[in-house]
Amino acid sequence: MTTTKQNKKTMQLETLLANVSQNSNLKDSYGATHLPIYNTATFDLKRQVSNEQVYDYSRSDNPTRNALESIFAQAENGFGCVCTNTGIAAIALLFETVLKNYEHVLIERDCYGGTYRLLNILFEKNNITPHYADFTNLEEVENILKSNEIKLVVCESPTNPSLKIVALEELAKLTKSYESLLAVDNSMATFASTKPLELGADFSVFSTTKFISGHGSVTAGAIVSKEAFWDEKFKYIANAQGRAQSPFDVFLVSLGLPTLTYRMKAQEASALKITQFLENHPEVLNVKFPGLPSHPQYELAKKQLKIIPSVLTIELKSAEKAENFIKKSKLFGEKVSFGSADSRLEIPARMSHATNSEEDLVSKGLSHAIVRIAVGLEDTDDLILDIIQALNC
Repeated sequence: MTTTKQNKKTMQLETLLANVSQNSNLKDSYGATHLPIYNTATFDLKRQVSNEQVYDYSRSDNPTRNALESIFAQAENGFGCVCTNTGIAAIALLFETVLKNYEHVLIERDCYGGTYRLLNILFEKNNITPHYADFTNLEEVENILKSNEIKLVVCESPTNPSLKIVALEELAKLTKSYESLLAVDNSMATFASTKPLELGADFSVFSTTKFISGHGSVTAGAIVSKEAFWDEKFKYIANAQGRAQSPFDVFLVSLGLPTLTYRMKAQEASALKITQFLENHPEVLNVKFPGLPSHPQYELAKKQLKIIPSVLTIELKSAEKAENFIKKSKLFGEKVSFGSADSRLEIPARMSHATNSEEDLVSKGLSHAIVRIAVGLEDTDDLILDIIQALNC
């Protein structure tokens, strides 16, 4: 768990990510090209030669993990970062550190299913009161802020799976006017596309399982803080609860960093071509993708996102047709998550959002006929041909 005092952008993101070992805070006397793995539980204090950072136990601090944390802090232009063993662990760390018993949190109604499940647990255990709103409607958000003492506001942009785009800079100004803290779940956009702290957020929380690692080989997360006060609190709680990411998992995440922006741009181009095809398909009732002019927040997406994440949803004519489409597809696996090299399909209503009641699913516009498509790095024409045969079966 490490901090950085680098508040100025000293290099382009692609340059920063191209050499994690060199551009991190790692003191490697051997000049390793890639990030060394310190796969050890303990460290001998007598043999350490550096006085800048003393290591004793890997749950508390580890050179491999600290190096990745310093890269994430620089990438988000934050003060410091804590890397966790899963993405939802980072969200849990946020809630458990910032919120006290009987406090209130305001969250986007279309939040990730795991976040929704976690809030229900906190409500039962700690009497944390969640409020939900459509964050594309800032008037609705302000009405809740006016009527309640909201300690923390949490949003996603794009939201998962409805792919709404939230005006983060305007939301940040609004939350500050009511003295609330703002956290942005940046899992889908990543810092390659959006940097929430630069738009006024206090915390950027993200799963590194997805686009950042990019290979579907690891589960991990991170939380980057704008201020030292909160960074120190996150470190303390993460250490006490044992939420730290293992050195080997850190290494797996770091393997995806040099290619992150290039992968996302290639996937964006492929997703756009696929959505343009799907918009005109007779079996498809509706297509949602922030890169399409038909998207309600298309102009905001162009302004706020450097890269449009390659996640889209389609609505078919019935739940039966949605299930059949998934079954007949040959190149798309039926899998949760997104951002990997392989393309995948899921029905959010019975997979990522399965813990939502039918009433909640209806309020979020998530019918069983909606399929989420995460576009990978396969040939785009191959994917379209597979979609054609699966829809026509």
